[in-house]
Amino acid sequence: MDLSNYHRPLTEIFSAPESAGDFVLSTEQREFFRENGYLAGVKILDEEQVEILRAELEELMNSSPEAQKLFYEFHHNESEDPDKILFHALGAWRISRAFHDLLWNPFFTSPASQILGGAVRFWHDQLFVKPAKDGGIVAWHQDFSYWTRTRPMAHLTCWIALDDSTAENGCVRYVPGSHKWDLLPRGNLANDMNAIFEVLTEEQRTEFEPVAIELKKGEASFHHPLMLHGSYENSSEKPRRATVINVFRDGVVSDTGEPLLEGVPVVPKGAKIEGQFFPLLS
Repeated sequence: MDLSNYHRPLTEIFSAPESAGDFVLSTEQREFFRENGYLAGVKILDEEQVEILRAELEELMNSSPEAQKLFYEFHHNESEDPDKILFHALGAWRISRAFHDLLWNPFFTSPASQILGGAVRFWHDQLFVKPAKDGGIVAWHQDFSYWTRTRPMAHLTCWIALDDSTAENGCVRYVPGSHKWDLLPRGNLANDMNAIFEVLTEEQRTEFEPVAIELKKGEASFHHPLMLHGSYENSSEKPRRATVINVFRDGVVSDTGEPLLEGVPVVPKGAKIEGQFFPLLS
């Protein structure tokens, strides 16, 4: 069953007090995001919710070929190095009730709508798994380099830790202030951490001072679509599992005559992005 047909929660996994919808970012948090391009340490999930998502993730990684057809992308290893594994998939919300309902979690939707400055519409989700000891990299990139088929640039990414995410196990690293740079050429996502230096200006190289975003399981970071970010390999004894929710402000339009996601009907160029695969979340 394709859960993209349902634009509401199907379970009580992420039910929360009414006050959750009133969660307000502080003036300091808003200013930090504007200045640096990210906001980290936002509590999204409790212990029980993390465990449910971990169990669902395990099933999704071993899903049947029939279920895999509902993913927009599915890579057991996106790296070209068989000894450095990066599991990466897009489209879990169409198969798993837990990942489907996560989209409507008010502890996510409330800060997301405040950062974007309006109603939030779903773009696509992602799963990232770096197994213990041999987990691969995610090379430096800007998310919007993959999303130039939309306009205006009013996207936001929420990266959610399903394990404690540390420097040792390959946590995400941000380059503060890089959201103020122009769009950079897009490289290969999973193979070369140093390729980015071939396209940076001298000034950008000087400003290239990454910070490690260490998160406890259940915590999230939000980042701007031009934020330069990446993550090194997992050399620890524990896996690094994460899920990502990508959204955009309601009103963004298609800027292409091609499908916006693999297997999704074309949204005509200039038309508002909405419908079955792009539900309104808040």
